[in-house]
Amino acid sequence: MKALIIVDVQNDFLPGGTLAVPAGDEVIAEINRRSSGFDLVVATQDWHPANHGSFASAHSDGKLFELGELDGLPQMLWPDHCVQGSYGAALAEALDQKPIAAIFHKGMDARVDSYSGFFDNGRKHKTGLEDYLKGMGVARMAVCGLAADYCVFYTARDALELGFKVEIILDATRAIDNDQWKTIQREFKQSGGKLI
Repeated sequence: MKALIIVDVQNDFLPGGTLAVPAGDEVIAEINRRSSGFDLVVATQDWHPANHGSFASAHSDGKLFELGELDGLPQMLWPDHCVQGSYGAALAEALDQKPIAAIFHKGMDARVDSYSGFFDNGRKHKTGLEDYLKGMGVARMAVCGLAADYCVFYTARDALELGFKVEIILDATRAIDNDQWKTIQREFKQSGGKLI
């Protein structure tokens, strides 16, 4: 069985959002077009409490896009984004949600971020995505969504490490930093992943 994993296609990551990914809205039509070609479609959703430690506003000396530390791990300090229940946290209205069988929230612990759809960044807590996919008999997956160089990559990398065969759909993802994304693509391919 092959699954499509739609990562964080949420209002705050689209133009006008608090952490907009350049051209992030361009992925939606491609995701909608491809969804019917999979046996199973699931989505992840960044779902932060208002006091999340990855927010620069949670630190008295925090500066946006500066590397800090959270729970003993390196942490980029972001603008407040995808706060639970907010408009910014909602999946994009233009995203066809009918094919989505399940949505997995991540980033709910204020003390640690969660780029991956499978684990928090410290790999202490699972989101339930792995058990769900394995329970459904998924062996292969394609990953798409936002942002390519963070949550899409970490989700795809963890899926590889968990034994899934993984592809990233390049036309259905966009990066925050395109130079970083090129480096990450090489790393992903060297780890056994595919780019389509």
